[in-house]
Amino acid sequence: QVQLVESGGGLVQAGGSLRLSCAASGRTFSSYAMGWFRQAPGKEREFVAAISWSGGSRTYYTDSVKGRFTISRDNAKNTVLLQMNSLKPEDTAVYYCAASPLAMSTMTHNYNYWGQGTQVTVSS
Repeated sequence: QVQLVESGGGLVQAGGSLRLSCAASGRTFSSYAMGWFRQAPGKEREFVAAISWSGGSRTYYTDSVKGRFTISRDNAKNTVLLQMNSLKPEDTAVYYCAASPLAMSTMTHNYNYWGQGTQVTVSS
């Protein structure tokens, strides 16, 4: 069982930065691939970024955030981070952290555990 709690969301102007943090409970955190997803009002939840289990040597991003967002993990602290730079109004959404016992994935159904989400609002 893994419990996830996101933090770090807020209101920021376009071009600004935010860093989201996801704190995980459970001793097996390092065995899970981790992902960030987002959901804007009226839209489906979409993949943002993922990082492989253990050392987190592999990462993957959706095209719209490549070069702007960076996912990382600290297994000693049971934490996964999403550094978001050069934010755009279209990045506005609720951001969710998720854990998958499978390999790194972009698909929501491959993630067993989800946080409650944190709101990110980017003003123009």
